[in-house]
Amino acid sequence: MRKYLNVFKISFAQEFAYRLNFIMWRVRNVLQILVLFFLWTTVFSDQGRVIFGYDKAKILTYVFGVLIVRALVFSARAVDVAGEISKGDLTILLLKPINYFRYWLTRDFSSKVLNLGFAVVEIAILFPLLKPAIFLQTNGYSLLGFAISLTIAVLLFFTILMATNFVTFWAPQVGWGAQFFVIVVMSDFLAGSLFPLDILPAVVQKVLLFTPFPYLIFFPIQVYLGKLTGMAMWSGIAISLFWLAVLSILTNKIWRRGLLVYRAEGR
Repeated sequence: MRKYLNVFKISFAQEFAYRLNFIMWRVRNVLQILVLFFLWTTVFSDQGRVIFGYDKAKILTYVFGVLIVRALVFSARAVDVAGEISKGDLTILLLKPINYFRYWLTRDFSSKVLNLGFAVVEIAILFPLLKPAIFLQTNGYSLLGFAISLTIAVLLFFTILMATNFVTFWAPQVGWGAQFFVIVVMSDFLAGSLFPLDILPAVVQKVLLFTPFPYLIFFPIQVYLGKLTGMAMWSGIAISLFWLAVLSILTNKIWRRGLLVYRAEGR
């Protein structure tokens, strides 16, 4: 346990070594939130308007909820795994008495703590300026479901990211491209970061809810808003747990097979 605590401390300190990358990541998130805020504020200019089951307070809560949930789920140091494999640096960790997955999950947590802190600061600055109408959830049952679904989302994204990175074992040059497609295109869009997925046609929603992506952003926020309760909430949690189990098994299999073809090129 102590060695992973040390990994956390070192990784947290290293976050400040790449200040420009971190600042640009945060600026991108804030700009995205501002665009969505002004878009939905215009759509809900009539205070009494309800669209797709959202009033103005709930849709703006969704927008700011994306800022918080995204900071916890999508911020990850494990994006460096692809480069580590392609350059042969993986060899260094393989020789150490440490679990590779726990090592990167610990590093991810350090990134999430830092990003969450900045997300809170950003909201503290934006709230007085924008004065948005916000829905505050007080139901303990919904808050419990939100906490559970958010925890699963963090682990689910980690498994998706690691599985994507392991493509580099066979194709060292396409690691970053695979990351961009899976994380930026599929995860960001299909997770509900840009808009609530329940504004899509019902058939499309049903198909998406059988994939792991909505359970990264959309589902936890829906639970917080109280739009999913009872059986709907627990069935969604069950599906996300199913995907977490399946992808964890798949990721471990890819890892073991990848090690068989790993050549430590560059080392």
